[in-house]
Amino acid sequence: MGWLTDWITDWLKGLLIDGIMGNLSGLFNDVNNQVGEVATQVGTSPAAWNAGVFSLIRQLSETVVLPIAGIILTFVMCYELIGMIIDKNNLHDIDSWIFFKWFFKTAVAVMILSNVFNIVLAVFDVSQSVVNSAAGVISNQTAVDPGMLDNLRTTLEGMDIGPLLGLWLQSFIIQLATVILNIVIFVIVYGRMIEIYLLTSLAPIPFATLGNREIGGVGQNYIKSLLAVAFQGFLILVCIAIYAVLVQSIATSGDPIGAVWTVLGYTVLLCFTLFKTGSLAKSIFGAH
Repeated sequence: MGWLTDWITDWLKGLLIDGIMGNLSGLFNDVNNQVGEVATQVGTSPAAWNAGVFSLIRQLSETVVLPIAGIILTFVMCYELIGMIIDKNNLHDIDSWIFFKWFFKTAVAVMILSNVFNIVLAVFDVSQSVVNSAAGVISNQTAVDPGMLDNLRTTLEGMDIGPLLGLWLQSFIIQLATVILNIVIFVIVYGRMIEIYLLTSLAPIPFATLGNREIGGVGQNYIKSLLAVAFQGFLILVCIAIYAVLVQSIATSGDPIGAVWTVLGYTVLLCFTLFKTGSLAKSIFGAH
């Protein structure tokens, strides 16, 4: 009977080891896929991300929002002209050059308002170039090699059935946590793109206020918010890259149980940092 017991024990150990290795191998594959997927999503311009949605937003902006922005611009430039006139001793000292200055400012304001969509897209083209350049560097540094698991398998083969069963359950929990992480990344990345579309749809209104020093802060803060959302993609990519590099170390740690819970801690940390990328980007660009 001893040989039968040994055979069953070896069979169970092999089954548990294969299950653990399958869970962890799937985890590493998910890390590689996440890096590639996020790099693709955050490196895509609003026009290329979804052509149908972008066309709808552009049509709404040009047909609904732009006329309102034109009225605001008219008010702003009239207010600017009045301010320039009364600034010289209440109409007692008026130079003709102020009218040329006003005409020039008005022409520039109209030109900016007419090309507001091109200006917004230029901001995202710059951020897209930065993200794509960073993605090329990060992808080469974060690829998790399945060969890293060889040392871990050797460690698992020296463990008893009880610890292996507990480790299998823990690795299964990690797999569930990875699924949740994928949902969090989906919400953040797609939510960012929806925020970009919302900002873009109202772009003409804040741009219409740039011609006046007193109320131009509206437009300036909008531009800061636009830059913050655009470069948030770079911060998201950096967070994913840091996570991937940290996960690389678990295969050679020599402590399978500690490694599994370390990955869980890294996963929770990644979720936290991803949610912080929006506020961090706004603080960097001074948007509020």
